[in-house]
Parts: sequence; structure tokens; C-alpha cells
Amino acid sequence: MGRIKTTVIKRRTKELFQKYGQHFTTDFVPNKDLTNRFVSVSSKKLRNSIAGYITRLKKQEQKGGLVL
Repeated sequence: MGRIKTTVIKRRTKELFQKYGQHFTTDFVPNKDLTNRFVSVSSKKLRNSIAGYITRLKKQEQKGGLVL
């Protein structure tokens, strides 16, 4: 079982994914930098959670199982 993402993280991630989805990749480190560029986040932990969730969504998208 993985960690549960809060509503704030999911909401921010879906907004970013809809606006800038083509910029993100399946690699966490570039996604972390892009998250920093596109949105101002109050803490490093929140930024990393958003970037990790984006990475996960991008991997699901490549498999063909993502529905937003």
C-alpha cells in the first residue's frame, strides 16, 4: 500500500497536468524542476509530493490507463 495523497495535492496536480501536461515526463527530477517553475509551492515536501504524483500520472498515461 502506498501513501495517500491529500485533496490539495491531487487538485494542484490535476490543474498542472491539464495546463502543462505535455512538458512533464516519467522522470521525477525534471518534473520537480518544472513544478517549481509553473507554480509557487510553500514547502519542499509539498513540491515533491506534487512532482511525484505527476510522475505517477504520466506513467499511467503512457500505459493507456489514465482517465482525468
